[in-house]
Amino acid sequence: MLFKQFVDDDLGCASYLIGDERAGAAILVDPAYAIEQYLDECKRRNVEVVVVLETHTHADHVSGHGRLALEHGIPVRVHGAAEASFAHEPLVDGTEIELGDVVIRTIHTPGHRPEHCAFAVIDRSRANEPWLVLTGDSLFVGDAARPDLAIEALDGAEGLFHSLRRLVELGDGVEVYPGHVAGSLCGAAMSSKASTTIGFERRFNHALTATHDEFMAQASGPQPPRPPNMEAIVELNRGPFLAAQPRLVELDIALDDAIVLDVRDSHAFAEGHRPGAVNVPVSGSAFGTKAAFVLPERPIVVDAADEAEARLAAQHLRAVGVFDLLGWRVGGGSERVEPVTIDELERRHAADEILLYDVREADERDAGFIPGSCHLPYRNARQAAENGLCGELPIVTICESGPRAAIAASVLHAAGLDARPVLDGGITEWQARGGETTTFRRCGA
Repeated sequence: MLFKQFVDDDLGCASYLIGDERAGAAILVDPAYAIEQYLDECKRRNVEVVVVLETHTHADHVSGHGRLALEHGIPVRVHGAAEASFAHEPLVDGTEIELGDVVIRTIHTPGHRPEHCAFAVIDRSRANEPWLVLTGDSLFVGDAARPDLAIEALDGAEGLFHSLRRLVELGDGVEVYPGHVAGSLCGAAMSSKASTTIGFERRFNHALTATHDEFMAQASGPQPPRPPNMEAIVELNRGPFLAAQPRLVELDIALDDAIVLDVRDSHAFAEGHRPGAVNVPVSGSAFGTKAAFVLPERPIVVDAADEAEARLAAQHLRAVGVFDLLGWRVGGGSERVEPVTIDELERRHAADEILLYDVREADERDAGFIPGSCHLPYRNARQAAENGLCGELPIVTICESGPRAAIAASVLHAAGLDARPVLDGGITEWQARGGETTTFRRCGA
């Protein structure tokens, strides 16, 4: 049996190549838009992908099923409730695909989305019972999927509760391989571990230990931020097949209506960048998602340290449906941003000389923030600037350790505000040095 897990560390998304090497055939489940990795693996294993299976219509990243269909003639299958407009044979509960000794059985598991399916994998050379299950966006390691992206949260939660119990019936020894690991916006408490077992999750996963009422109550509570470009990504994934994008070209100048996205390290950006540039380092976590949150709907020029960095940024941007890329240039420029040290922050905040914005998410900030600071999640910085964010005093942004503060400050600075980040240390260093913090308990928390 051939089994290969691919994890996109930037998005926390997982895809799978499964087949029978002796039969020379495989299926591909939930492929990313960057399909070259799968083609290379198939060539190395000397197998051919005979069908692409989608667990559901993804809302946080662009699928590669269109490229595989257009470039390689591979058929695509998804459940009929997806209402996909591309050519496909609908999956139904109990559908089985045989590849030599390997059988892939469809289990309809609605909840995250109405069309969602899991795939139980049987290796008949070992046994006639499932060995492992690909759970997509239903059961994660340590968590379960959010139910609010396609339908009302309570309706989705009702379906998800019963779907999770159906998966448990597969048996404690069955291995679980999810569609996401930590870093995705499709769940809140998932682990970075790439697999688990039904038995372990049944004992320790709150989604499986909760009663029906407890599960529904949690579903009606706060959820993580919705993925950026969510509606557009869903339409891309269930619409006509999407082809590959053109190669990123090197530019001499940026067009007047373009936004400059500087993907270099935040320290390099601070030392010199082009006026109006927004900084989201491609070396940081969740680059594509963070960039999609803060970029306006304008053509993009990528400023990078070199061509390799620019192409990596383009790959991650296209993965989240950001396609209007004009080209790239070597980054740098005359504009500078002086980072704020903890010593300067302490002095100027005590003297009321600055406006301090904590740019973490609400749950992070509530657990411990600097008294007198305001809350502005980094992903809302552009909208805040467009809506007239007060700039009477210099703005300082802070997060846990620096990266999101740097992004927020660059967005506000590009909008013409006097904004600087606490780039090294953040709340972590503030607390380590004995700085005062307070907490906030929300109603119902």
